[in-house]
Amino acid sequence: MIEPWVNQAIAKIDADFQRSADTHLIKLELPALQGIDLYLKDESTHPTGSLKHRLARSLFLYALCNGWIKEGTPIIESSSGSTAISEAYFARLLGLPFIAVMPNSTAKKKIEQISFYGGQCHFVEHSSQIYAESERLARELNGHYMDQFTYAERATDWRGNNNIANSIFDQMSHEPHPIPSWIVMSPGTGGTSATIGRYIRYQRLNSRLCVVDPQNSVFFDYYHNRDAGITCCNGSKIEGIGRPRVEPSFIPGVVDHMLKIADTASIATIQWLEQLLGRKTGASTGTNLYGALLLAAEMQAKGQTGSIVTLICDSGERYLDTYYNPQWIAEQLGDLGEYQAKLAEFSRSGKLT
Repeated sequence: MIEPWVNQAIAKIDADFQRSADTHLIKLELPALQGIDLYLKDESTHPTGSLKHRLARSLFLYALCNGWIKEGTPIIESSSGSTAISEAYFARLLGLPFIAVMPNSTAKKKIEQISFYGGQCHFVEHSSQIYAESERLARELNGHYMDQFTYAERATDWRGNNNIANSIFDQMSHEPHPIPSWIVMSPGTGGTSATIGRYIRYQRLNSRLCVVDPQNSVFFDYYHNRDAGITCCNGSKIEGIGRPRVEPSFIPGVVDHMLKIADTASIATIQWLEQLLGRKTGASTGTNLYGALLLAAEMQAKGQTGSIVTLICDSGERYLDTYYNPQWIAEQLGDLGEYQAKLAEFSRSGKLT
């Protein structure tokens, strides 16, 4: 029999979901592309400002229904920021203590948002240390380690039930090319790409999934060599995506194609996108969009038509001290000139080489 508190907790999360509208699908106006439409699913409009709001909701429901979370259970999560913000929101909703274990390089704005929702931040030197430290805290506090990197692909119902893939195809249904040629996604846990890839197959849709990986991440290499033991010494500079180890939630079998995107390309792309949208987006959006532009340019060169959908993962307002700070860019990434020139040429000709 379900405990009364757990019953109430699930009801609170469901009520919160019912109060939330779906996120917008934005069509980019790109005159250089002929017969190819590019769309951005804007996940920054969730209550906690990112794609991870969906994941956090699913993880809490999964843990509650598995009997892992009881009244008063401390929640611990390893995160570079956005998932922790969303989980702090749901922990506050349920009256539970929350601790985020994160690298000390995490953007200041994300730390402030976790604190705003009543969460605590526990810092480690390197992103590879977050797993063991989260497990240690959960043991010591008799808490629950949410472990997004393991459970992201399991907690979401990939067959439908208003997951992100279901939402994308519903919103695309009245567009000129309603079945996208490509959906482009970057992996953090790998859970969203698993959900989208599985949904495409289950619904028998003629779309392909392209996963774009940043520098200092192992997913691209793992996709090609299937060596689950590979690691990367340096952490990704694109917060929220890229991992130093192969995460259990990354499912390479649902991916049709992978691209490696330079960090400087990602940052140059969010600057370019700001001129089109009039607002800032996070760096992972730049990774997504640069990959989508590469595919669009390739389609145009082959005389193909169709649509491509990718994601705005979060707002750029969280990164004013990093990705929108010229000094930080110069010190951490270097010159963006090469990719700024490539994007300018794409705007003129639709070519990206």
